[in-house]
Amino acid sequence: MATQAATLARPAVAPSAGIVLPAFTLWWREIVRFYRQTTRVIGVLASPLVFWLVIGSGFGTSFRSGGGAGQQHYLDYFYPGALIMIVLFTSIFTMMSVIEDRKEGFLLSVLVAPVPRAAIVLGKVLGGTTLAAIQGMIFLIFAPFAGVHLDLLQVLLVGIVVFLVSFALTALGFAIAWPMDSSQAFHGIVNLFLIPLWLVSGALFPMNGASGWIRAVMRLNPLTYGVEALRSLLYPGTATAFPLASSMATLILFSLVMFALAFLMANRRRTSPA
Repeated sequence: MATQAATLARPAVAPSAGIVLPAFTLWWREIVRFYRQTTRVIGVLASPLVFWLVIGSGFGTSFRSGGGAGQQHYLDYFYPGALIMIVLFTSIFTMMSVIEDRKEGFLLSVLVAPVPRAAIVLGKVLGGTTLAAIQGMIFLIFAPFAGVHLDLLQVLLVGIVVFLVSFALTALGFAIAWPMDSSQAFHGIVNLFLIPLWLVSGALFPMNGASGWIRAVMRLNPLTYGVEALRSLLYPGTATAFPLASSMATLILFSLVMFALAFLMANRRRTSPA
């Protein structure tokens, strides 16, 4: 009886290990895993750089983003879009680790552990966000070649925009990858949906020169607001489709909605993935 009473009096052990430590562990695992794969790091940085140089030099001065003194060389115009491309590639393809973890059995061990699903989502998403944001900020090294000279405040604001876009796209990648068992299917979704999302974000051509239905799609595309926010920060004198404040507000909303979607996807599947 005394033993039973002591057992009843003892505080119950929490069934959860908390959120911070598991999320930090998964976050750190994503960082280490990515930078151990040198080819992925090179590919993420080199591909958009090649796109920027080849496409930008190809269009050259034949492209006009504005009239008179507002005209830009295409290398300058395309620079924010190339930065977003780095963020997109890193964010989305980092979340392929969800599929790889399922195949290797790591995800199963995490799911059966006393860890809340929120910690899993937060750790994986923050890991991909950190990688994408770092890769994007590294690309700022080439900013002077695009006629961009940033002060400390501009760098800070660009970092916030890059972080918000990275967070939203990583959460979206997590939501797409969570129910999938095949990396080929994941690639198919990326090629069918996410690459076109970047193409109609204003990265390649301005909104004011597009046809009516494309302009409507661009206004609904949350990536458009990321590109426009970067363009207004990198080229302060350039006219943009949206004010910086409204672009930032849209990106914050986009990030919250995508994280909520990732969280719902992780909680919808209660059974352990095969």
